[in-house]
Formats: sequence, structure tokens, C-alpha cells
Amino acid sequence: MAWGMSSYLTNKILDHICRNVAYTPPAAVYAKMHTGDPGAAGTANASSVATRYACTFAAAASGSISQSNTPEHTLGATESIAGVSFWDHPTAGNFLWSSQATVSKSGASGDIIRINSDTLSLAPIAL
Repeated sequence: MAWGMSSYLTNKILDHICRNVAYTPPAAVYAKMHTGDPGAAGTANASSVATRYACTFAAAASGSISQSNTPEHTLGATESIAGVSFWDHPTAGNFLWSSQATVSKSGASGDIIRINSDTLSLAPIAL
């Protein structure tokens, strides 16, 4: 799988819009770090640290929504963080989408890596 929206989230959005099937959005969205593509289930290439970090988002505009906080991830081992998966629960739940880092960040145990920005887009938008 390339980085992007999960089948779960895509189907929930389409069913909600096209079939009037209610979708209850999560109270919060949580980020999990990965050393490579998380795959279709969002579980591949996980960081050595299992923690998921709560994210906040600004209002959507022009078909995209951007993260508005800066979660910090303390590395538990020497590794290179290549991207992030987003979930609807801090420990279980459903994989929502993944985003590849603009630049992979490497470090040793105890180093801190920040998620400075993330944007989810539904495109193209008819203008």
C-alpha cells in the first residue's frame, strides 16, 4: 500500500455521504510513528515505542485539514522515523490514514522527534 487513507475511513465516508449510514467520528485522533510504510492495516514497520499521541486539527479548508499541535515522540531505540499512522483510539481502534514524512528523521534511544505538520486532503476539488 502506498501512504494514504485506509479502506476503513474511505468506506465510512462514502457510506455516510452516499448511503445515509451514520458515522460517528472519534473524539480524538492519535498518531503512531513508523520506520517505513505502515501498510494497509497500519501496523507494519512500527516504531519500537508503541505509544500513540493525541493530535488536534484546525478547521478544514479547500478540501484539506491540517494538524494544529506538535506531538513529541521519544525514541526507544536507534531508528529512523519515516512516517506516521493515524488512529481513532490511543491503544486499539481503527487505522484511519498514514502520512509519509517529508524527510526521515533518525536518532538514538531518548532522542525526541516531533510531528511538525500533517495534512489530510480529499482531492481533486472542483473549482
